[in-house]
Amino acid sequence: MGQITSSLTSGMKQTMQDQMDKQFEFQNQAFKMQMERQLVMQNEMRERMMSMQLARAREIFKYYSAFYSVVLTGGIIGAMKKKPTALIPAVPLSFVMAFQYDAAYGTMIARVRAEAERIMGEEQDRLSLPTGMPTFGSIEAKRLSK
Repeated sequence: MGQITSSLTSGMKQTMQDQMDKQFEFQNQAFKMQMERQLVMQNEMRERMMSMQLARAREIFKYYSAFYSVVLTGGIIGAMKKKPTALIPAVPLSFVMAFQYDAAYGTMIARVRAEAERIMGEEQDRLSLPTGMPTFGSIEAKRLSK
């Protein structure tokens, strides 16, 4: 009779262990899927934010182009009336115009990205947060204090 009980007990143990292993595997897969979804969502939000910034830069460039055209036209008219100093404001505005164009339509984003990658690789110490990385405990403490 003792052998039957021990045989049943070991069979139940094995079944329970198998079920626990399956549950553990299921939880790991669910966690992995959730993490992948979060990463995709964060990337999607990053891309949307970058496209908004680029669109804003292009819109600013359009307004600045109109302003620059008015200043340059006024400078040319002034120069034609024997006042060459009227062109002086166009010189510094040309640099700003070039910067705005580069930000809106040029390769500035690629250069900024390359510099950011270099900083992340070579100057990691400049990127650390003032009080370190937030932890679950610190976030919960802040949430509960409110």
